[in-house]
Amino acid sequence: MKITYYWLKDFVEIKISPRQLADKLTMAGIEVKGLEEKDGDFVLDIETTSNRPDLLSVYGIAREVAVITGKSFKEPKPPKIATAQNKTDFDIKINSPKDCPLYTAKIIRGVKIGPSPGWLKKRLELVGCRSINNVVDITNYILFTYGEPLHAFDFDRISSEGIFVRRARRGERLMTIDAGECLLDEDMLVIADNNRILALAGIIGGKESEVSGDTKNILLEAAIFAPVLIRRARQKLGIETNSSYRFERGIDSETVQKASACACALILELASGKMTLKKETGLLKTRPRSILTEVASAEKILGSHILPKETIKILNRLGLKTKRASKKMLRLTIPPYRNDLFTQIDIVEELARIHGYDAIPNTLPKITPQPPSLQKRDLVSLTKQTLVALGLNEVITYSLISRSLWGMFSEGQDVSVIEVENPLSSEQEILRPSLIPSLVKCVAHNYNQRQQYVYLFEIAHVFSQKEGNLREELQLAIALSGSRAIFLEDMVVKDTAGLLHLKGIIETLCARLGVERYEFVNRNHNQIIDICISGEGAGSLYQIPRRILNYFDIKNRQVIVAQLSLDRLFAGAVLTKQFFALPKFPAITRDISFILKEEIPVQELLAALKEQGGSLLAAVTITDYYRGKQIPAGYRGITVSCVYRAGERTLREEEVNPIDATLRALLEKRFQAKMR
Repeated sequence: MKITYYWLKDFVEIKISPRQLADKLTMAGIEVKGLEEKDGDFVLDIETTSNRPDLLSVYGIAREVAVITGKSFKEPKPPKIATAQNKTDFDIKINSPKDCPLYTAKIIRGVKIGPSPGWLKKRLELVGCRSINNVVDITNYILFTYGEPLHAFDFDRISSEGIFVRRARRGERLMTIDAGECLLDEDMLVIADNNRILALAGIIGGKESEVSGDTKNILLEAAIFAPVLIRRARQKLGIETNSSYRFERGIDSETVQKASACACALILELASGKMTLKKETGLLKTRPRSILTEVASAEKILGSHILPKETIKILNRLGLKTKRASKKMLRLTIPPYRNDLFTQIDIVEELARIHGYDAIPNTLPKITPQPPSLQKRDLVSLTKQTLVALGLNEVITYSLISRSLWGMFSEGQDVSVIEVENPLSSEQEILRPSLIPSLVKCVAHNYNQRQQYVYLFEIAHVFSQKEGNLREELQLAIALSGSRAIFLEDMVVKDTAGLLHLKGIIETLCARLGVERYEFVNRNHNQIIDICISGEGAGSLYQIPRRILNYFDIKNRQVIVAQLSLDRLFAGAVLTKQFFALPKFPAITRDISFILKEEIPVQELLAALKEQGGSLLAAVTITDYYRGKQIPAGYRGITVSCVYRAGERTLREEEVNPIDATLRALLEKRFQAKMR
């Protein structure tokens, strides 16, 4: 919307320059998109938000300028207009008060239509409005001044019985003042008389009743129309006018009466004539809204101290009436033109923009980091993400399996199954006590689809009963089978899935979840490896027997599986991260190569080395693992890398040599290792 600098000065005394005014308005939330000097005045192009229809006028902007600059607002006195003695029997009928809450009409006789004076033409042209004649220009001038759209009808072209504000009938047509024909329907509000439609309410007038050079008597309309009806009609017809733009956003009743009176006074001044009728129909006043707000709310929310006296002063300048509800609370009466204020936070926003956003101190918010409180579903999601990142594919299988299928996998397991009383088929006889049977079926299915290798996992509940009580547990099952091709720089290597692959996946998952107290315990000479978490059994890794693989027609391949209780795994999860500074001093690395019997667990060996190495031994890792011709049967070749470091100084060789000798002696005596 465009307004001019000197037009604003009709309502408020402005001492600052147009550029400074534009900056102040923008900082107060009323964005000035452009400022142009033109014809001895300055045109401000203002962007208004849809919730501030009160800013769609010079009057409304001037009200804000007075608040922002601290100057007094010049409220114009309503003109007193005498009604000439004339017997005019004229009626206004509104079909629905919801469609048109208020309609006012003034009949002015004996007007002289002609060109507008220079000052009126100039103001309209500066804001982009073309001058037509004195009466039409006055209605446009009042629209830009007060934000209330008016319309002037040629009264002699209206049926003497009166005006009807009603919905259009389907099929009715209107020739508008811009010579366009509109096809109307029941969703459109019109102004009509007994014979025809005179105007499309709130949008555009009709050609047959427009004010022309021959007009002698006029009817001046000022009204309030339902915003929804105006918007729907405007969208259907594709017509947008200055009037529809304002009616869509809402007009208050006080503005209607003020604008109508000022327009009438200007017409009598510039076009002569006498007012012979003044009539109003509908609700003239609305009940004022009130908001209960805390005096110190702005300081709590904004972090900026505003004195209570300053708060009340700003609110009063904004047109809000304040009344003490209690020692800490204020009751604010909202003026009718501020239909955007409903809650306490709206009031705080008003205080912030008038007090000045630049007056709010720049402070960083106090944030106390808290460890994430993850739910079980979050840990399940994290587990799935980790396994997928490791190259596994998730499957989802049925919770019901056949008794015969479970019988193949239950050898040596003391598990009481839960039977289904009325199974739909033999494949759905029991609730599965384990995910492994279903997972092995998936492996067989994938091989039937010509897959070269299968890496699968499933997370679901398993069911059993103990002493008559139902037991339900969230379980993770993993199945690996086949060989993957790994492309190196000069060759292709086949990587066949085995227990060590599965062990590495479990170790990576534990590291991702922050589970530290876990170990793998051999059982039945590496046939089954138990997974213990915090000293308790949580699952196992093993190879599916050949008899089961033959049943599923899985030939010439091994299937390695793991099942793990996620309830026990999640109980040991710690997702809190610890960060350490990078070492300031260099480390000394010593490698120890030896051969070790197959049955001696490497995990126990590494733990013993770390304990014996003391505080200077920072890390112990396996860097080489070999079986071959140079290694005797029943043994394996291992290289252990020991990293020594002191946090406060650089180590010397003389300090490391004794520790290295001690570790070698430990390997030879306790683990019967043979140095290479």
